[in-house]
Amino acid sequence: RLLRPAAALSGRAADPALRRVTVADKPNILRESGAIIRDAVDEVAAEFPDVDFEIANADAVTMRLITSPMSFDVIAAENLLGDILSDLGAGLMGGLGLPASANVGAKFAVFEPVHGSAPDIAGRGVANPAAFLLAAAMCGEHLGLADGAARLRAAVRTALRESPTRDLGGTATTAEFAAAVAEAL
Repeated sequence: RLLRPAAALSGRAADPALRRVTVADKPNILRESGAIIRDAVDEVAAEFPDVDFEIANADAVTMRLITSPMSFDVIAAENLLGDILSDLGAGLMGGLGLPASANVGAKFAVFEPVHGSAPDIAGRGVANPAAFLLAAAMCGEHLGLADGAARLRAAVRTALRESPTRDLGGTATTAEFAAAVAEAL
């Protein structure tokens, strides 16, 4: 269930020729579950012959995310490893206010900011809404609204350049950032 949507998402990397699902695991330590994952990869790889699959040690994936992040297309991982890798990715992007996430299943999908709801800063006007808006763009794309999703992403990029929030070294409040996105749209 994890690998089929991952394979369907492949081909969106910076290099359009890159169609690879990297499965982050600890097969050298978790041998029993590693064998199950290997069988699942073999099964799904047969269904997606145009996608390369690699099983990589999660430690090595972490290092590659730092040294050559553009070498990845799609990374698939079980929950614990995926949570660790997504926070590392957030740090590489500039902070938790930027990355959006998707949990896509056969029947349902959930799109949300990686950072969650940030209750500790609720109502203070200091939250960076970029991740929320980018999650909305991902949802739009998932629903077949690619043009609107692309416009929203472009507007968020413009606002990030022109009206960065405090977490990114700027001074814009949540409302000011949202207004800058609306203006860019």
